[in-house]
This record gives sequence, structure tokens and C-alpha cells, in this order.
Amino acid sequence: MYKIYGIIKDVAVKKEREIILYHRLKYCTKEIFKLLTIITVAFFIIITIAFIKYNPVYAVKLNDEVIGYVKSKTVMEDIINKEVLTSDNPCAIFTELNVEPTYELKLSNVLADDEKKIAQILSENTTTMYKVYAIAINGEIESYVNTLDEAENIIQDMKNEYSDNVATISIEEQYTKDFDSVGTETLEVARASINSDLRNIKSEQERIAEATFNGVFFSVKPVTGNITSRYGAVETSVRNHAHGGLDIAAPYGTNIKAAAEGTVSYSGWMSGYGYLIIIDHANGVQTYYGHCSKLYASVGDVVAAGDVIAAVGSTGNSTGNHLHLEIRLNGNKIDPQLYIYK
Repeated sequence: MYKIYGIIKDVAVKKEREIILYHRLKYCTKEIFKLLTIITVAFFIIITIAFIKYNPVYAVKLNDEVIGYVKSKTVMEDIINKEVLTSDNPCAIFTELNVEPTYELKLSNVLADDEKKIAQILSENTTTMYKVYAIAINGEIESYVNTLDEAENIIQDMKNEYSDNVATISIEEQYTKDFDSVGTETLEVARASINSDLRNIKSEQERIAEATFNGVFFSVKPVTGNITSRYGAVETSVRNHAHGGLDIAAPYGTNIKAAAEGTVSYSGWMSGYGYLIIIDHANGVQTYYGHCSKLYASVGDVVAAGDVIAAVGSTGNSTGNHLHLEIRLNGNKIDPQLYIYK
């Protein structure tokens, strides 16, 4: 009986303890909830005060250095794509940033309206690749234009004006990061420049053709001076036959230059010529340089046009200091003025 009573008493005590523990837990829970509520309210009050005084902004950095503040990262990136990485130059292929900017979200009281300033700084830290079209004459670039259409337009105009044998005109596609050093030209300026170059080439070709005899180009006047007797002239006081060459007056000792490249076949005294140099050129063409005071070139010497071969004098059958110049083809005399001293 006592044993049963003890068991009942123990159960009652245990139950009472559980009730007490439950009420304590309930109380603690309410207190914790109150505390969390206070903390939450305080947090929102602090955040509200912070947002009233400060704004969330993005600090834009380049190489870890702040270059400005913006309110929206999305807006800034849109400005970069549309303004910084886009070029109005028709030759620009693409533009890239040398260093990518980074963004750091902050609370700040700055105005955060540095979009233009940031865009300017980033523009100075970009690299642009350009594609241009070079117009080359005989393999040498003469002008640059912006588009293929412009280049083809110029070439077609030049082909209509000049024959194909004047020069070879071609287009070369080129890429560069230094657009200013290339210096493209407007269509009209480039066309005028190419036209001028081709005109000069044509004039030079005509000059060479006029100074070429049987494949030999007489590019140099042997001496500079006045012509005192022309080819075919008959001067009985000097000779009793038609003049077979050209006399050019020049001071004693003036250098005489080879009119064209060739090999010296004679260097010495010859009857009425006095001291004489003969140069053999291609295709049976020879030049004679007579009445020299000194001979500098020797037989067998290979000379280029413009090389000094002798000096002006008055040796042989001569009435004064001058150069007697002859051109011969297979021994037959040709008028030098057809090709030199025109």
C-alpha cells in the first residue's frame, strides 16, 4: 500500500516539474521573441536612417583605383558599350578596354553621377583595330582610303585614263592599331594623288623612251654647256664635211660623264679627235667623247651612267674647249640630239 502511494507521489512530482519547465520555456521563448523583435526593429531603424543619409552607389575602379561613382552598374556598362567601345570611324573593326573596370557597392553620400568622367577615362584606356585599304603602284603604297569601294573606284578611273603598261595598280587590305600614322584620305584627294603619281610615271616613261636608242638609255648629259655645232652642220672654216656629232662648249678641265652604262673600248689619241674615249653599249651602240684634255677611264673599264671618264679640252682638230659627242650604231653616226640635249 505504501509502495503504491510512493509511486503515485513520484508521478505527481514529476508532472509538477514538467509543468514548471514548460512555463519556464514558454516564458523564455516569449522573452527571446521580444528581444528578436526589438533587434529587428532596431536594425530596420538603423538601415532606414542609413538610407536616408547615405545611398547605395557603385565605386568604379581601374587598376584598384577609384575613378568615379555611379548609381547603376547596368547603366554604366551600357554607356561603356555604346560610347566607349563604339567608334564612328568607318575603318574601326572593334575596340577593347586595355583594363576592365571593377565595381564595388557602397553606401555613400556622393552624388554618384560620374558616368561621363568615367567614360572619358576608359576611352583613354582602349585599343581600336582598324582596317584600311592601301592603293599601291608597282608594289609601292601611294595612298590609303577607308573602304574597298573607294579603292576600286579609283583604280577603275585610273585604268580608264591610263593604259595597263604605264603601271600596275593594286589594292592591299591592311590592319593597324595606329590609325593616325596611316592617314587615310578622302576619295577625291586619294584619286588626285594617284592620278598625279601615274602622270609622273607616264612622263618618266616617255622621257626614258625618248632618250633610249636601240635599247640603250642615255640618262646623263656628259657635260653642261651651249651647243656650238650641231649634227650635220657644214662649217668650211673648221671642216669640209658634214658634222658627225655634237659640240658642247665647256670650260677646260670640266668633268665628262658617261651618257649610259657600258664598257670602255678605246682610250687614247685618235687623229682629229685628239684624246678620245669610246664606250661600247648594248646592241651595237657606241658613244664617242673627243677633244679631251685628260682621260680617266681605261680600256676594259665598265662604267655606269654618270661616271666621270675624262676632262674637257681642245686637243686634235679643235677651235676651243668643248666636248665632241657622237652616237654610233654599228659604226654609223646618229644625231645625238635625237636622244640627248633635246
